Amino acid sequence: MPSRSTTLARATAAAAVVTLLCVSGCSTSAPGSGPASATTVTAAPSPTETLLPGTDSTHSAVGQLVQGFPVDLIPVPAGAEVLVSSAEAVDGTDLTEVSLNLRSDQDTAGLLAAVSAPLVAAGFVAGTPPVPEPALAAQSTFSRGDGSELLVVGILDRDGERTLTLGGRLRTTAP
Repeated sequence: MPSRSTTLARATAAAAVVTLLCVSGCSTSAPGSGPASATTVTAAPSPTETLLPGTDSTHSAVGQLVQGFPVDLIPVPAGAEVLVSSAEAVDGTDLTEVSLNLRSDQDTAGLLAAVSAPLVAAGFVAGTPPVPEPALAAQSTFSRGDGSELLVVGILDRDGERTLTLGGRLRTTAP
C-alpha cells in the first residue's frame, strides 16, 4: 500500500498532467458573427518542480538511496543508477514501506537475480504475481512469514536499458 504522502504526490502529479492536457488542448471560438478565435495556453516546464511532497521529505530521495533504506535486504545492483527511493515506517506496525526505482544496462535475468539473492537469503520466498503484466520483461513477488512482508518487482526492458521497480512492505529487523 502506498503511504498517504506517496498517494498524495501521485494524485497531485496526475491532476497536474490532466490540467496541462486540458489547458493546452482546449480552444474557444465565439459562435455567431465574426471569425472564430482560438486561444491556446502552453505551460513552460520548470526545472525546479518535483514529484516529491516538498523539499524537506525525509522519506524519499531522487537520484540516491533515502536515509534508512534497507540496503542489507535490497542492495543496489552494481552499475545501476538509482532514480527514486523511499522508506517509511508504517504507523502502528513494525513494517517499513519501501520503493526503489533504478535503471541498469545489466541483462534482465542478472538484474532480477541481483535483487532476488539477498531477499531469498533472508528468508523471502519468490513467487509470481497473480496477474502478470505482459509489457514487463520480468516480474516477481517476494513474501516472508505470515504474508505481511511482501515485495513486488517488475523490470521493463526498453532500448537496451532495464528499469526496475520494487515496492512493498518488510521488516528491517530480523523476524
